[in-house]
Amino acid sequence: MKRLLEQAERVFDALQKRWSSHASSRMAGTLLAAVFLTALAVIEANREGWLPDLLARRLPTNHFFAVDLALTLLLFFEVIALVFTLAQSVSSSVGKQFEILSLILIRQTFKEFTAFPEPVTWEHVRPAILNMGAVSLGALLIFVVLGAYYRTQRHIPLSADPDDRWSFAATKKLVALALFALFALMGLLDLARSFRGDPVYPFFETFYTVLIFSDVLIVLVSLRYSSTYAIVFRNSGFAVSTVFLRLALTSPHQIKALIGLSAALFALGLTVAYNHFAPALDERGPAAPPPNA
Repeated sequence: MKRLLEQAERVFDALQKRWSSHASSRMAGTLLAAVFLTALAVIEANREGWLPDLLARRLPTNHFFAVDLALTLLLFFEVIALVFTLAQSVSSSVGKQFEILSLILIRQTFKEFTAFPEPVTWEHVRPAILNMGAVSLGALLIFVVLGAYYRTQRHIPLSADPDDRWSFAATKKLVALALFALFALMGLLDLARSFRGDPVYPFFETFYTVLIFSDVLIVLVSLRYSSTYAIVFRNSGFAVSTVFLRLALTSPHQIKALIGLSAALFALGLTVAYNHFAPALDERGPAAPPPNA
């Protein structure tokens, strides 16, 4: 088992080093801009009737689809970053999940514009303005709560034993690699279905479902190194917040924002409670025996 963890750590660290490099960041930004501009050009060509009929029927004519495409690609990059965050603390991983949710809400606002004819007028937007406003406000409030959430974090080692800390971190890296492989497979399958003209699976909803199981797995693995009540409760609570994130993704727009914000507030409250009460709970010794025991 140790050899497997060592190999997983080497592969993970190599991938993370390459992904987090300055060159990779510049390449990702360049790719996003290029995809956005190319999509705008192709859509405009389609509007002007310059594309073959077979291709034109499969492509949109609304320029806001270019925004939706660029933001979707950005979310894919954020999901990859989330996979690398899984090997860090549980709290950092949960925070990254909320970051992605807030970006999904922003993307949803732009996605509404793809249903409006161009040029966009108030008469076209008015029926959807409440949904768009609720989703945008929800994203903003989640952003604010996340700021408070990160400020309250105290990264306390799970165990005082260096070997245990290494083993737990390496196990999380192994789980992250499995998620990365699954993420790539899901993306390729969706891409293939899209080229065939078949309906694609709801990628982000499916991925968040997988995250629920990975979070629970990490909670269970952590019991090998610490069964302290406060840590178990906190990590289990974070897994619950992931469940609510998954529910938010499949909810109507206004409910989506409310559930997402409630989940973020729950994670913040859980962190504050853990920071305040965990020392007292950890110091609590064995219960005193009853009289005459």
